[in-house]
Amino acid sequence: MSEHVLDALYEPLYQQVNASRRQRHSPDDKLVLSELNPSAVVDHLDTDDVPVELITFGTVRETCPNCNHTHLKLVLRQRAVRLAHLFCAECQGCFDARYSNGAPALTI
Repeated sequence: MSEHVLDALYEPLYQQVNASRRQRHSPDDKLVLSELNPSAVVDHLDTDDVPVELITFGTVRETCPNCNHTHLKLVLRQRAVRLAHLFCAECQGCFDARYSNGAPALTI
């Protein structure tokens, strides 16, 4: 399992609503991405012929630390997903995101 540190490029919803009140990011706003084992995050079916259907909730600004060019997609918990995570469609990597202080970045 590997970890990667990225600058946090999104702001909490209350800051996005009122652009005039936006604040600059502090050094503590860096995201730490930890690669997750996909089988621990998504329930796979026993047969390989049937693909697992996942709903992504948009592309985020952060790029995959493995591919370095593919933007990650947000996948929230759903029927076959045990844990909200960021997903790379190119390398099929799954990542957890936390702030440098350890606070989870993918919780609402």
